[in-house]
Amino acid sequence: MRLPSMSQPFLLAPIAECAPGPPSAQVRLAVLGARGVGKSAMIVRFLTKRFIGDYEPNTGNLYSRLVRLEGDHVAVQIQDTPGCIQMQEDCVQVLDSLSRCVKWAEGFLLVYSITDYSSYQSVRPLYQHIRKVHPDARTPIIIVGNKADLLHARQVQTKEGLQLANELGSLFLEISTSDDSQGVCDVFQYLCKEVSKLQHPGSMDRRRSSIIPRPKSPNMQDLKRRFKQALSSKVK
Repeated sequence: MRLPSMSQPFLLAPIAECAPGPPSAQVRLAVLGARGVGKSAMIVRFLTKRFIGDYEPNTGNLYSRLVRLEGDHVAVQIQDTPGCIQMQEDCVQVLDSLSRCVKWAEGFLLVYSITDYSSYQSVRPLYQHIRKVHPDARTPIIIVGNKADLLHARQVQTKEGLQLANELGSLFLEISTSDDSQGVCDVFQYLCKEVSKLQHPGSMDRRRSSIIPRPKSPNMQDLKRRFKQALSSKVK
């Protein structure tokens, strides 16, 4: 996404990290994909609501923020990974260089651009690599087709993204980071919730029990009737 020449600086000021919270209040996410698919733009859009389309080649930034999730503040850490994934003979070696990040993260976004078919092809080996490190099928992985606003340059059809996600057993969404801030937010929020479920498997049950309606109060008309009966019996 870097332009050959820029008239002004375009680097984003570092996002201030949040104060470390207890382990139960931390969510670790990783965003992976080929170069130029919009990984950094997605993260910044989620954290700041701003869209910045041009970045220096990413060297692996880690963003930390307190995010409100279902009424609670959660310390979310998001690892932005270099866009070095290419379909080539040494692809496995390239993937191995990301193993540390993959081991660290608890939830994953695999991003491709609908305008770049090769970025779509890199999703499967990335997914397979994650599953080698995290054999537990419950580890949440979401496949995201980005740049959905650039329909005139589309190379990857929606049905192809759906087919791949079905084959891999993953959730799939197409979004436009530039046009749809809410869509980007929804993706990250959903991933945070899925990770939280794994961290606290009983939390959802406790949350459900906390919102079960209290028993309904007795019918007031019935109470009045009984009260009148009690009074009339005393009078007699």
